[in-house]
Amino acid sequence: MEANYFILDVFTNVPFGGNQLAVFTEAATIPEEKLQVIANEMNLSETVFLYPPETDQGDYKMRIFTPSNEMPTAGHPTIGTSHLLLNELQQPLKNEDVLILEQQVGPISVTFTREASHFNLLTMQQPNPIFGNLVQNRSMIAEMLSIKEAELMPGMPIQSISCGNNFLYIPVVSLDVLAKINIRVDLLQQQANKLGTQALYIFTTNTESEADTRGRMFAPLWGMQEDPATGSASGPLGCYLVRHAINDGKMITCEQGVEMGRPSTIKVQIGHENEVVNKVLVGGEAVLVGKGTMFV
Repeated sequence: MEANYFILDVFTNVPFGGNQLAVFTEAATIPEEKLQVIANEMNLSETVFLYPPETDQGDYKMRIFTPSNEMPTAGHPTIGTSHLLLNELQQPLKNEDVLILEQQVGPISVTFTREASHFNLLTMQQPNPIFGNLVQNRSMIAEMLSIKEAELMPGMPIQSISCGNNFLYIPVVSLDVLAKINIRVDLLQQQANKLGTQALYIFTTNTESEADTRGRMFAPLWGMQEDPATGSASGPLGCYLVRHAINDGKMITCEQGVEMGRPSTIKVQIGHENEVVNKVLVGGEAVLVGKGTMFV
């Protein structure tokens, strides 16, 4: 059996930047037991399988796999799949103003702007955040990152936050510190249950560009040693910045992937009222870089 797929770079408009994504557009013909095997074979941070919708409102159902497990939601697969459907395959929508993708967390709405026939600034609405506990053992975190405790940003908490996927947010003092992070996987394995997640997002607000943050996301226990652009981590990052009065949330520009040679730009907007977050929007661009056929 043959299964066609497309390869995109996401959170960039330049080929060979951003985060790579594979999308299989006719997944209903692929046996269930082959999905994880195919994702492992592609060996990208995520692979998407598209199906007909299961609800009247949905445009498509999508399932998202890393090389080692299925994800309930994810940012760059949502944005990349939306770009493919709207700009490359030019699929009609049930509602001309929004694309609805059915994921494990529920329906995800993707809005967009248009220039002639091109859809750009694709923006997904993520679930509202769940703020986890603060991690008090800063020396343990520093050891896990292979840095000094003094290189963690003083006065800024280390906290887990989820907008569908749970990440631990760790602010550091500078780009130099961010660049030398080396995850102790053995310590992450030991501490993952206490931390409440296996995914670490390390960032600094001391950037050298117009970006508000530069970050790196490591999830080696998910099969991702490092991810060049993580939309599902960028929404909670925006929530962190708003919750701790670092940014007003109107428009946050997040850099990622620079240290990997795959620079990415992610736009985040956080709606909030009376210190309660009520809207999480994550957006960006994507570009098609290839297509192929897999023999299943």
